[in-house]
Amino acid sequence: MFTAALMLLATTVFSACGASNPAPAAPKPQAGGAAAPTTAAPAPAPDAKKTDKIYIPVISKGFQHQFWQAVKQGAEKAAKEFQVEITFEGPETESQVDKQIEMLQAALGKNPKAIAFAALDSKAAVPLLQKAKAANIPVVGFDSGVDSDIPITTAATDNAAAAGLAADKMAALIGNEGEVALVVHDQTSRTGIDRRDGFVNRVKEKYPNIKIVDIQYGGGDQLKSTDLAKAIIQAHPNVKGFFGANEGSAIGVLNAVTESKKDKIVVIGYDSGKQQIDAVRSGKMAGAITQDPIGIGYWSVKAAVQAIKGEAVKKNIDTGFHWYDKSNIDSDQIKPLLYN
Repeated sequence: MFTAALMLLATTVFSACGASNPAPAAPKPQAGGAAAPTTAAPAPAPDAKKTDKIYIPVISKGFQHQFWQAVKQGAEKAAKEFQVEITFEGPETESQVDKQIEMLQAALGKNPKAIAFAALDSKAAVPLLQKAKAANIPVVGFDSGVDSDIPITTAATDNAAAAGLAADKMAALIGNEGEVALVVHDQTSRTGIDRRDGFVNRVKEKYPNIKIVDIQYGGGDQLKSTDLAKAIIQAHPNVKGFFGANEGSAIGVLNAVTESKKDKIVVIGYDSGKQQIDAVRSGKMAGAITQDPIGIGYWSVKAAVQAIKGEAVKKNIDTGFHWYDKSNIDSDQIKPLLYN
């Protein structure tokens, strides 16, 4: 009896200790109200028994850049306006194609009314998107969208045209001649392909005295992009300009130029974020292309709601782009499109 009593007392004590552990704290919000990108773990889908709201999972290409937090802010704005439930998720890095496919598969298993999706690899996603189509679940592409006719629409920047503008700016800044290089986030997503080809094709069409000496792919990772850009600088010491095709690529290039003490190299970026904004203000970066990430997120959810209701949706929703440098960074047109 005494032994049994001791065991019962110990069990009670350990159970109480386990119950007293607090739940993990939620990530603190950053500027603009978006959650800090400390994790890519999705929020749970709403319980159908507890809510009558439409459920739409929004699956992005990543969480590590402030761009995606701005997209999330726009998606949440639309969800509130149209009274729908969303979850916003993405892999930790933009190289984790398999992880994103797992997220898409899990989202389909929750029987959503529609899905918003920005594919890291369009070909890898097609089999699951075909399942969505067979189940009459509308798919809305956003940002990179999906290289397929399955999505009913895509809310995105005209990335080829935007990169063409970046090429025009580069040409003007280097005197229409010389060697340039690109560091791109990937060669599988629609944004990676279009930004690379938009820049390259514009150079080929208009600037015969500009030579593109190298194109490398850094997965949007700053450290990897820095190493790639350093290697290009070493291999091509006369390179006059770099185009970094997304936030991580651009910051990586900027770091490489700074660390190599090649301050005369012209750096043009894409998107914004605090580091790029600071670099543009200081003149270390010549300028960048800004999208409207809040608009991209907003329209991805709005278009999904329209599709669910059977309303007409345009095949392509152009969310726009602009060039910014230190001369217009604080203008009324540009300032609302930038994010920290």
